[in-house]
Amino acid sequence: MHVVLVDGDVSYPPCSGKRLRTLNLMLRLARRHRLTYIARAHAGSDEARAAVAFLGDHGIEPIIVDDPLPRKRGPAFYSRLAWNLLSPLPYSAVSHRSQRMTDAVRSYASRHVVDLWQFEWTPHVAAVPAGPNVRRLLIAHNVDSLIWQRYHETETNLLNRFYIRQQWHKFERFERRVFAEVDRVVAVSPDDAILMRRQFGVERVDVVDNGIDRPYFENVRGTRKAETILFLGSLDWRPNLDAVRLLLDDIFPAVRRAEPCARLCIVGRNAPEWMSQRIAHMDNVELHSSVADVRPYLGESGILAVPLRIGGGSRLKILEALACGLPVVSTRIGAEGLSLRAGQDLVVVEDVQGMAAALVDCIRDPANAQAMAQRGRAIVLERYDWDALAGKLEQVWEKCVLGEQRQSREGAVCVSSI
Repeated sequence: MHVVLVDGDVSYPPCSGKRLRTLNLMLRLARRHRLTYIARAHAGSDEARAAVAFLGDHGIEPIIVDDPLPRKRGPAFYSRLAWNLLSPLPYSAVSHRSQRMTDAVRSYASRHVVDLWQFEWTPHVAAVPAGPNVRRLLIAHNVDSLIWQRYHETETNLLNRFYIRQQWHKFERFERRVFAEVDRVVAVSPDDAILMRRQFGVERVDVVDNGIDRPYFENVRGTRKAETILFLGSLDWRPNLDAVRLLLDDIFPAVRRAEPCARLCIVGRNAPEWMSQRIAHMDNVELHSSVADVRPYLGESGILAVPLRIGGGSRLKILEALACGLPVVSTRIGAEGLSLRAGQDLVVVEDVQGMAAALVDCIRDPANAQAMAQRGRAIVLERYDWDALAGKLEQVWEKCVLGEQRQSREGAVCVSSI
């Protein structure tokens, strides 16, 4: 099949959960299918040039559209947020709409036969109008309306709460419409698929879980330091920023009162300036921003902390940690969407208030924490390997393309027999 993937971000280097998923599935399916990847970025950047070279070397045709996203700071950003009050669309959808992307996609469609269009972000679906020979598949990395609902539930500033509530309901209307327009939707967890069916009436939804590169993680080795707590995640994503603030304000101080030797290691890309400045003045806290390889931190830490209270989809960081045999302590929201057993494969607390006590327990009883991690590791290595998950996505492609073709042929046979 010739499949064209349309993305609002370049998925190389794979330094976020979304990038990891898109890239790992692409690489495997490019061995058996013709893939074209159209992505929006600053085409002249070192990152974009590296992406073009890497994807080309792996048999994927890259097309980088030179139209970087507007920056999320400064007067222009706040002006755009204010104008969005008048728009029926959520701000994220408006900011990701790009005439250059639309032109590039439609130009490609006019010159090539495409079996399937796969969209990695909802706003780009409109670039390819529906038609009798057009098959469109949407990868829902999150149910965004659920994330905005959780933003609303945790926000205390009344003005921010009003704005977030608007975004939440705009996303509900936007997702309902886009989910209905495409031929199929792929959810990244069974929980998200259930939500899509119940809340949005989506019938054609399949689940292809998030995963891990098994050879990359399963042989990670290191000297575990039971007192070292690791936080791992993109530090320019609002749910992770909320989690880091909770760690610095409440959770880690409570842990240190019980265990003064405890250390906190925060690893992720694009740390904001406020975080760097604050951590520089804190004892026993380290920040490692935009590292080339997270495995040394996964191999030497004692526990992964996932104090998320905002989120959707599922957390690749939990899968990666358990694949390395690193114990995990997570909130219920942090661990949702994964086929892991609370209290057996990882520690799950109902909310962030229970996080500090659970982390202290793991520091004081590393053997029990390690036993849970080994049980979780066995499940992750068996169920969440990208090779198997690429096979599942390939079956969805066949269902989306070959299934319709087969039905058309069968219908033609029935008509001719009459």
